[in-house]
Amino acid sequence: MVKIGSYDVIVVGAGHAGIEAALVSAKLKASTAVFTLSLDAVGNLPCNPSIGGTAKAHLVFEIDAMGGEIGNAADATSIQSRTLNLKKGPAVHSLRVQTDRLKYTSYMKHVLEKQSGLDVIQDEVVGISVKNNKVAGVYTRLGAFFAAKCVIIATGTYLGGKIFVGPAGYSSGPDSVSSSDKLAEDLKKWGVSMRRFKTGTPARVHRRSLDFSKMKVQSGDEKPVTFSFMSDFTPKNLVDCYITATNERTHEIIRNNLDRSPLYAGMIEGVGPRYCPSIEDKIVRFPDKKKHQLFVEPCGLETEEMYLQGMSSSLPIDVQYEMYRTVPGLEKVELMRPAYAIEYECCDPTTLKPSLESRVIEGLFGAGQFCGTSGYEEAAALGFVAGVNAARKTQNKQAVVFERSGSYLGTMIDDLVTKGVTDPYRIMTSRSEYRLVLRQDNADRRMCEIGREIGSVDDERYERFQRNSRKLENELARMKVTGIKVSEEINEVLSSIGEDRLNSSTTIENLLKRPRVSYEAIKRFDPDGDLTDEETAKKAEIEIKYEGYIKRQKKQVEKQKKYEKMRLREDMDYRKVHGLRIEAVDKLSKVMPLSIGQASRVSGVSPADIAVLTIWLRKHGDKKQ
Repeated sequence: MVKIGSYDVIVVGAGHAGIEAALVSAKLKASTAVFTLSLDAVGNLPCNPSIGGTAKAHLVFEIDAMGGEIGNAADATSIQSRTLNLKKGPAVHSLRVQTDRLKYTSYMKHVLEKQSGLDVIQDEVVGISVKNNKVAGVYTRLGAFFAAKCVIIATGTYLGGKIFVGPAGYSSGPDSVSSSDKLAEDLKKWGVSMRRFKTGTPARVHRRSLDFSKMKVQSGDEKPVTFSFMSDFTPKNLVDCYITATNERTHEIIRNNLDRSPLYAGMIEGVGPRYCPSIEDKIVRFPDKKKHQLFVEPCGLETEEMYLQGMSSSLPIDVQYEMYRTVPGLEKVELMRPAYAIEYECCDPTTLKPSLESRVIEGLFGAGQFCGTSGYEEAAALGFVAGVNAARKTQNKQAVVFERSGSYLGTMIDDLVTKGVTDPYRIMTSRSEYRLVLRQDNADRRMCEIGREIGSVDDERYERFQRNSRKLENELARMKVTGIKVSEEINEVLSSIGEDRLNSSTTIENLLKRPRVSYEAIKRFDPDGDLTDEETAKKAEIEIKYEGYIKRQKKQVEKQKKYEKMRLREDMDYRKVHGLRIEAVDKLSKVMPLSIGQASRVSGVSPADIAVLTIWLRKHGDKKQ
């Protein structure tokens, strides 16, 4: 091996995790290189061509607030924008953007190329160099050695990737890009605990072969919004999506061919995602369901490929044709790319610290699907954190740990490193105990200051954030004192939505505290309504309407923070803590939590164990705690 170069941080993989890791590392002034198997696959969207969705959008907003790139890319390449769950409370409102797949990858590649302090290299990393239990660099397939102080593994589904279409299993990553098999074996050699997971994707089909008259049209929002508060344009809805569904005939074909499914024939070892099962898995797990919904989505403006969301499969190609052609609107479907399942290697995330650094090898970080997650947004968030902490480690700075009470990003990492995973992890709003205060509309207020402190938020972004914050404060103050006069017209509006009529003048704030009153419904009665910024007014409405709930949840957050501040040593010997159950000793010794708060969330650790540990810490721990 010939030494070619030396970097502070090397990122292995240029998918969604690798992109965020490489960009933020370089922004933090760490000399950085990102390695990819193919420059044409940078930021690839190998599954659905969309960004966001329930809870996933929250991650995108959080990354954007700290200066990440995924939100900008989604906005710049959006072809349809919809906010989901609008009939529910604001905690679950989630933006989902249909992107142009080819433009998205081109955008991300160009962003990497323009970033100063970052080298983009096409070569396969086949191994890592470790000296005195510290990472020292990487070896590549072309016979090169690159020295590094920190290495981030962000290999996605390419690490030990194996694709299945029926019994035909072969080594590969998505879209015919080669898999990375040697690196997987090398990591195992160094003691990295690995496991095998599986995911899948549906077929891509030709637009001309579809009959949209048999499907329900799903259009974008009338007033589409952006992920990034730095985006100064209104996105346009350039395409429609469509909805159809499977039927009993579809299910019969699948049931009759389960013996040809590699999943049910025992050929696939990896564990698949619980919340995004294949169509054959749905048929087996939900035998009483008469149909399963299917979303037909464009892959871009300059391609005729359409994506069949909700019908991933690993069945043989002949069965795929047969089952897809039973679906209304797909009777003459032409497959351009078949559906497939893919197995890949990932690490046991409980072997990672909350900083995403390995407990086994100093300076080695994990990001994205390597940490046991599923999804572009989860990957991007983990990549951002790994990039921040790898750069900071090279600069002898303390790692940044995101609290679960402050972000979905923190919730996800805490779940991964504390509880571990048995199947690919997907973020959901139900995973957070604090979802009323962790909304997509307040992500900038929760995360931008953190990004500024880290150094990832530049002056332009920070000034925009401060302006927006002042606008919200002013709007809340205005709504508190601005009066609404009694009139027959406003009472008719209130009666029509099931609210009591006004007997005397009141303020906008008091009206908005009524459960069925929205600002949109009363805006015409606001004397300053024409001057009010719509987005700011909406944020103010949420703060007013849910003030009581938010205050209660903030009290819970503050109470939990006391336990998060009770720090545990990383070299803690739990065998010396008398009174802990054997199971608790084993679980705590494996996870090595950083605080009493984290320890309380370790599976198998009881409240009684936490009480014992807290008493021990007060007697024997650092007096400053």
